[in-house]
Amino acid sequence: MKYLLMIYGNKEKWDSIPAELLEKRIAEQDAWNARYRASGELLAAYGLHDAKDASLVRNQDGAPISTDGPYLEAKEYLCSLYLLDVESADRAREMAARMPWAREDPIELWPIEHDGFAPKPGGGA
Repeated sequence: MKYLLMIYGNKEKWDSIPAELLEKRIAEQDAWNARYRASGELLAAYGLHDAKDASLVRNQDGAPISTDGPYLEAKEYLCSLYLLDVESADRAREMAARMPWAREDPIELWPIEHDGFAPKPGGGA
């Protein structure tokens, strides 16, 4: 089963973490990543740029239209995401709880319903 783990935050929040604690958490997160990458359960791990660097893209009459954004009403936004492939929901929850950042904030855990890259039954593309 695949799951997406998501961490939310903002630049102000990250900048308020004392440098020593931030270094410690990053080292702990690197170790978490290495542990679960080695087990084959962590498929991907990404940290995102600040929301001010994001854009919104729409299709208007077949042409891409890009604007600055998103314009968020929430103070915190998606800043890191992790893709897991685990045996069960319990295992995904266990891994999320072991994330170093889970000591400060909740980690959002979403089951993945559809895998667009999975082989089709019967071998079709």
